[in-house]
Amino acid sequence: MPEWFSNRRSMMTAIGALALAGGTAMAAPGLAMDAAKGVTGAAAAIVAGLAPEDRVARVLNQRLPRTRPTRIDCSVVAGLCEVQAGANLFYTDASGRYLMIGRVYDMETRQDLTAARLLAINPDLLVGTGAAAARGDSETSPTATPVAARLREVAGNISLEGLPASGAIPWGRGARSLTVFSDFRCGYCKLLHQELKGMDVRVIERPISLLGTRMLSNAVICAPDRNRALEQAYAGADLPAASCDTSGLDANERFAREHGFDGTPVIVRSDGAVLQGYRPRQVLETWLAGGKAS
Repeated sequence: MPEWFSNRRSMMTAIGALALAGGTAMAAPGLAMDAAKGVTGAAAAIVAGLAPEDRVARVLNQRLPRTRPTRIDCSVVAGLCEVQAGANLFYTDASGRYLMIGRVYDMETRQDLTAARLLAINPDLLVGTGAAAARGDSETSPTATPVAARLREVAGNISLEGLPASGAIPWGRGARSLTVFSDFRCGYCKLLHQELKGMDVRVIERPISLLGTRMLSNAVICAPDRNRALEQAYAGADLPAASCDTSGLDANERFAREHGFDGTPVIVRSDGAVLQGYRPRQVLETWLAGGKAS
């Protein structure tokens, strides 16, 4: 049980009739309460003197009583508090009045901060794009649970023509070939990488940054030995920052958005058939030979 919930009874005694569950809003900054609402000046002072994380925790305990935050951090993004509830993530303002469901994206570093945090919570999960509506009776959190890679074969074929070679890392040997859109911090991409290394296949790897890893992709593409850097990235090594023409990565990510690739890995066969998600070797062998994936 998080520390902020351990003294719930004494907290409730101190703030008395604070009617958050009935919809009374906390006003930021200072969280000053109208005495007419049943909150004494002493109780308001106690609440106002709390750290932002404790303040948000107490508000959520009232407004979302069945959601149990395991971590609250109000220092990640100015004006927002990041709330983790199990394997889920959402955001509130510093008062806990407003709840936000979605992604926080740093446009300066080109990182998806939400995806990176979800990956840190559970490296074997990929980030889904949907989110459930916030409900106070949720057993876990008001956000949808991140889902594993979509294990499905996409209808129709796509053309990779026009994608620049500068955004690709070719590796492996074999008469057959395929292209993999991957993220170097994606657990399923790493598993697929290991499977493909043991197969007779030529792989064209195209990094895309769905998990806030664009700087890592840049480092691999700009490395003197891309293949070595690729292996280091999958091994979790910190690669030195490097500068070069990364427009090929821009093209990869633009292509992925246009075709709805919202998870990794995405595998494209030489005939343009598309498979999303990790598969074991025997399934990949059948699919590469032209059979259906299962």
